[in-house]
Amino acid sequence: MPVANTEERLLALLATLEECQAFLTDRANTETARLLSLAILELRMELHKVTDSELKALCDMIASDEPVQEPATRQLPPYLRLIK
Repeated sequence: MPVANTEERLLALLATLEECQAFLTDRANTETARLLSLAILELRMELHKVTDSELKALCDMIASDEPVQEPATRQLPPYLRLIK
């Protein structure tokens, strides 16, 4: 399957999953909505080619109380920049 076609299908799937998550959240089905959010995260990571180590670095940065370091010291892709 061509890459562009695969990406289009994944984007359509992502949109559907987000609609389902919103529906579940509106119905106070939070546990299932949380599970779907993990699937959405995994799909977004695949689409943007985010590695597990990049995600961990971002989570570590968010969890710490240290100020955001300059890009030269922390090498994260631009789509993972920390916005506070």
